[in-house]
Amino acid sequence: MAQRAFPNPFADYDKSLAAGYFDSSGRLTPEFTQHLNNKIRELLQQMERGLKSADPRDCTGYTGWAGIALLYLHLYDVYGDSSFLQMAQEYVKKSLGCLTKRSITFLCGDAGPLAVAAVIYHKLQNDKQAEDCIARLLHLPKLDPRVPDEMLYGRMGYLYALLFVNKHFGEEKIPQAHIQQVCEAVLASGENLAKKRNFTAKSPLMYEWYQEYYVGAAHGLAGIYYYLMQPGLGVSQAKLHNEVKPSVDFVCQLKFPSGNYPPCIEDNRDLLVHWCHGAPGIIYMLLQAYKVFGEQKYLSDALQCAEVIWQWGLLKKGYGLCHGTAGNAYAFLTLYNLTQDMKYLYRACKFAEWCLSYGQHGCRTPDTPFSLFEGMAGIIYFLADLLVPNKAKFPAFEL
Repeated sequence: MAQRAFPNPFADYDKSLAAGYFDSSGRLTPEFTQHLNNKIRELLQQMERGLKSADPRDCTGYTGWAGIALLYLHLYDVYGDSSFLQMAQEYVKKSLGCLTKRSITFLCGDAGPLAVAAVIYHKLQNDKQAEDCIARLLHLPKLDPRVPDEMLYGRMGYLYALLFVNKHFGEEKIPQAHIQQVCEAVLASGENLAKKRNFTAKSPLMYEWYQEYYVGAAHGLAGIYYYLMQPGLGVSQAKLHNEVKPSVDFVCQLKFPSGNYPPCIEDNRDLLVHWCHGAPGIIYMLLQAYKVFGEQKYLSDALQCAEVIWQWGLLKKGYGLCHGTAGNAYAFLTLYNLTQDMKYLYRACKFAEWCLSYGQHGCRTPDTPFSLFEGMAGIIYFLADLLVPNKAKFPAFEL
């Protein structure tokens, strides 16, 4: 971990230190708010210049146009400035013009552009185009048994798109029966693989991606179990207690002495502290398990994740969401919103402070330096989320 992260130079939470960022009720100070707003403006201008040389054929939320549209939709929600909604519309049109025709997910496939477009058109009161996008979204999956189940390329990534639409419309635009059908396919897939590979006694549900049993949020078990525990998916109490809970407990047993988690089952290298692999993604599964099952052990493990992230979360790999400092900071925000412990808001502010010095730490430049999940758009998204910390949610993942 030490090879992949910068030593954390910040003093940990103290009430007097926190006063520079927020008051006793968690409201950001005018000075810190101004600092965030100024940086958001500056980075947006930089991003717009950089996007002129971006891949014109990348429609995706992860590295392409749908991710930029999602950023502008978020900025519209935060600031209420209609020019952001117009920008979102411009980028989502680019995205719809180059769909993959292959993947069905929110981040790496066609479900993301269609779901984001539906919401943007709805906010623009263009109901005909919104309905057309929803119809296309519903017809995407053939529920091919070979489709994986994880977030980036699998069924969970499609399910997120469905839930995203219903959340933003504030009504059931996607029928519950359709969501249930996809969810049941995920459960059946997990049961079958657990039986086939003799995992059932330890973990009644098991999932693989590229012949590996990934553990983390992006490709693995933690991301899938996080969703299966969401009330909106309608998994029965019996399945939650008999299948999902023991599977979550199996992941908990993989924890390293450090409090971090492996990228794959039977991988003993305690290296990665990313949203995609390691504690910053696992924490969402643990906190959801705590909410659903009410057992203190899940919260204790989540608090341990937070210590790992505080110590090793300022990544040399970059500032982004998937495997960077901004993505890691969201773990503190989600913990703050559950516990109201000011320590976690302070830690999120300190990681934001690191991001405010963007480009000054000698981090690696990502392949898509202006994108949502690897690059600058994700940092802007996080800084804007921090303006209203009690509403912050990790984009394209957290519900």
